[in-house]
Amino acid sequence: MDSTSLPNRAKAPKAKKEKPSKQPKGATTPKSKRVETTKTAADDPQSMFKVGFLSDVYQERSIESGAINKVVTRFPPEPNGFLHIGHSKAIAINFGFAQQRSGDCYLRFDDTNPKGEEEQYFVAIEEMVKWLGFEPKRVTYSSDNFDRLYALAEALVEKGKAYVCHCTKPEIIAQRGGGEGEGKPRYACPHRDRPTSESLAEFRAMREGRYEAGEAALRMKQNLDDGNPQMWDLFAYRIPDKEHQRHHRTGDKWRIYPTYDFTHCLCDSFEGITHSLCTTEFELSRVSYEWLCDELEVYKPMQREYGRLNVSGTVLSKRKIIELVNNGYVRAWDDPRLYTLIALRRRGIPPGAILSFVNELGVTKAASNIELKRFDTSIRRYLELTVPRLMLVLEPLAVIIDDLDDDHLEMLDVPFSKDPTYGSHRIPFTKKVYIERSDFREVDSDDYFRLAPGKSVGLLKAPSPITATSFDKDPETGEVTVVHAKYDKPSDGSVPKKPKSFIHWVASCPAHNSPVTATVRAFNPLFKSTNPAAHPDGFLADINPDSEQIFPNAMIESGFEEIRQRAPWPAEAGEKITNAETNQANGADPTATNPRPETIRFQGMRVAYFCVDRETTTDNLILNKIVSLKEDTGKV
Repeated sequence: MDSTSLPNRAKAPKAKKEKPSKQPKGATTPKSKRVETTKTAADDPQSMFKVGFLSDVYQERSIESGAINKVVTRFPPEPNGFLHIGHSKAIAINFGFAQQRSGDCYLRFDDTNPKGEEEQYFVAIEEMVKWLGFEPKRVTYSSDNFDRLYALAEALVEKGKAYVCHCTKPEIIAQRGGGEGEGKPRYACPHRDRPTSESLAEFRAMREGRYEAGEAALRMKQNLDDGNPQMWDLFAYRIPDKEHQRHHRTGDKWRIYPTYDFTHCLCDSFEGITHSLCTTEFELSRVSYEWLCDELEVYKPMQREYGRLNVSGTVLSKRKIIELVNNGYVRAWDDPRLYTLIALRRRGIPPGAILSFVNELGVTKAASNIELKRFDTSIRRYLELTVPRLMLVLEPLAVIIDDLDDDHLEMLDVPFSKDPTYGSHRIPFTKKVYIERSDFREVDSDDYFRLAPGKSVGLLKAPSPITATSFDKDPETGEVTVVHAKYDKPSDGSVPKKPKSFIHWVASCPAHNSPVTATVRAFNPLFKSTNPAAHPDGFLADINPDSEQIFPNAMIESGFEEIRQRAPWPAEAGEKITNAETNQANGADPTATNPRPETIRFQGMRVAYFCVDRETTTDNLILNKIVSLKEDTGKV
């Protein structure tokens, strides 16, 4: 064999069509009943388990039928990268399926390939599972079973169902009917029928390091006549390059490592998994999954497959994100413009919103191909009901209400939400306030309903409207610097006439800590198209140059401090962190929890939803835009 990588997963030749392989023994794949996306389904996080595909899967092997005593599932990520939005569906399904039936779900790290596995990924994956509100029954590792897996591999060889192959990669492809002139008949590896004792000796030689990468591999002796490529003598063990032989957990003990096709079903078996739930890309693998369990005479879990979650308009592959980070297009893996889970968390998207989104989509065999705007719509709907409201001005323009006294001060009682349980707070109203620069025009028009000379507008929550009377401009730039106005409060004490429109504002009142200043980062899609990978010059050529806008002089009303103290918004599992060292240093309870910065969320009225960024310091408050108030609002 040459030193090139092994073709671990067989591919069917394109030119030759075969009869489809037989369905796995036992129950047939259930027909799914599509769950309609209704308000009820969106509001009930368990709805996707109660009806439709996942309910049918449960009924195939249920507690009520006596087939099992308890539901046991697992979420088995490879620790070679950060989880992304697509993984949220797998997490929600596997943990939620068990949770719905009072069962257990394991977090199992599929750490059988030392290349690319790093401690930061192990930590981040477990953190994201818990952030989404799930607590694994146990955290396990495929590598914990290396000794047991090796013993079973030897048993498979001794049974005559595995052999050591020395073919090159092109030779193996040709054996499977591929390569130059695809569509040729498949044929067996010349080592397939070597004596069992010889294969066993060669397998042990592989373990002892007597072969280099690509010179030998253990293959399962399956059924080359089967139309399913997952039965064409898959690889069970391979030898990695020497620089990738050291394992993150087992060190230098092993020079050979089991493949996914050999490991996955056996680890499911060891852990007593009742329902092995995976995406449809593994549907053909179900036959080899069950074949291996049967040949080794071990407990056989039930594998079933659902459609994966794909999101258009972004990239999710590790290689592409590394390019984005290394070339400075994004700050890091948690840049809010990315769709890794750590990036979505930093952007301020609550874990419950992600679970609600997955639930809205429902679960069937069909893949969910979702545009970013649909994701945003779901997040927006969730935030509308779960976070408080404040007034925030992105580009402040001073307004001086000339007919008010310099020391004028009214304290206004303002609710945090339409929901009275959120409470209210008091904000100052003074002679000088700041409005959004875009809410003023020098020249009025009939189709403009905000502030302009001679026009009245209401200030949200303020008792009376104001009318612009004049404005000052910077002589050099020509930019308006101050708007002068009068307060339209009836002298007779009557109720003022209701204006046609209202705008938000923030008062200038240092005595009441108003305004709170901040830098706002407003994010737009990172790419210009819905399919960056299809760009003829590569995905980097599709970068949107306006994917981030910075507003360095934003202002927030004084109610922000109470919002910060009462975080997280909303209060959900996984949204608080324990900072024992900081608490202890401050003389506080070391077990107390503190809100993560991104859990300080609020709606900036008439603007967007925001959260605090992790780069915030004592002297520099940084906010991230989570999502606009309406699709394509153009406000931020």
